[in-house]
Amino acid sequence: MVDKRKVVLVGTGFVGMSMAYALENQGGVNELVLIDVLKEKAEGEAMDLAHGLAYAPNRMDIRSGDYEECKDADIVVISAGFNQKPGQTRLDLLKINAEIMKEITEKVVKSGFKGIFVIASNPVDLMTYTVQKVSNFPTERVIGSGTILDTSRLRYLIGVELEISPKNIHTYIMGEHGDSSFAVWSHSYVGCKPLTSIVRDRGKGQDFLDNLCKKVQNSAYEIIEKKRATYYGIGLGLAKLVKSIINNENSITTVSTYINGHYNHSGLYIGVPAVISNQGIKDILNLRLTPEEQEKFDYSFSILDEMKNEIDKKI
Repeated sequence: MVDKRKVVLVGTGFVGMSMAYALENQGGVNELVLIDVLKEKAEGEAMDLAHGLAYAPNRMDIRSGDYEECKDADIVVISAGFNQKPGQTRLDLLKINAEIMKEITEKVVKSGFKGIFVIASNPVDLMTYTVQKVSNFPTERVIGSGTILDTSRLRYLIGVELEISPKNIHTYIMGEHGDSSFAVWSHSYVGCKPLTSIVRDRGKGQDFLDNLCKKVQNSAYEIIEKKRATYYGIGLGLAKLVKSIINNENSITTVSTYINGHYNHSGLYIGVPAVISNQGIKDILNLRLTPEEQEKFDYSFSILDEMKNEIDKKI
């Protein structure tokens, strides 16, 4: 049996195309199909990518297409929808993008798609919930990008402050991909040493850690103010997530995952560390949070739970 390693991208905006470009550069995908309501844009993007294949690490079939291409795809990535505007929160996008997600999901499912959904459209936790409800797919086969970028931002900022590679920073941002997210300092390590110990050894306190978390939360707003959109970081994060699925890596990533009793909550998608395999979400790490961290998780969950009612009305 031929291993197709086929990915379909719905939405050829900055985020989706940053992922596509990262996948072309990194290799590991055999087919990449681009779908967009603006068909000529999808065609142009496919041509532009394909013209660089002579310099890519492996052969890829890159083309534009339509929803029938989803039938035999391993993964469908959805990055379509309206972008976050200056001064607009991710939750403000809910009503508009929920309708878009519903329409796209129905078309993908109609094709006969049996693979894994990866959602990157904002507000991502609620859009992932929408796709799962509309598709009726098993929850483990619908994954949102969640706090994958927030976590990467935190690892980068800690690395800069401590002059250590972010690859050796092991920490998580959990909760909503948005203003109520929080850092899990009780499970943060540099190498195998607790981050809090290293911070204390360097004469810094909780204020130092709190400031790092605030920088993560404000990063999207700052970048949007400066250049109107964020896309390179999330593009790389999505490429990592896609390859974790395709390669059956069993890697741990903070993604938007459906929780059912985890962290004392159920019924929603929210950012938590999870094991990613070729079946989607293989397992969820149910970390023992401190009382303060659990309170922050409860608050983040409550915000999403309240907004979920708007989605339930529409679908």
